[in-house]
Amino acid sequence: MPHFVIDCSENVLNLNAPDHTLLIVHQAAVTSGLFDEDDIKVRLNPFKENYIVGGKKQDFIHVFGNVMEGRTNEQKSKLSKLIVQQLKHIFPSIGFIAINIRDFEKATYCNKTMV
Repeated sequence: MPHFVIDCSENVLNLNAPDHTLLIVHQAAVTSGLFDEDDIKVRLNPFKENYIVGGKKQDFIHVFGNVMEGRTNEQKSKLSKLIVQQLKHIFPSIGFIAINIRDFEKATYCNKTMV
């Protein structure tokens, strides 16, 4: 925990190396001070087809952040802004860059070390 899933148009892969993009989001999460570095997971899902942005096919990045409950709205807001700032810096030509943070409930979360 946490998980950051990056949905993006496929062309994003041509604008910056995928590994670098993953590391940028990872490092922003580390910099936030909210998580242990070893717990942070980041994945990237490029879309070649089947998407529109503002009624047309244009490049986009949207990060879905899933974190364990317990962080304040202020902490999550700072994390969101930090990640968008970093992505905006390495992708200045992309008009749509966004993130949302969702909470996992401790009561319903399970991983293999818990069973």
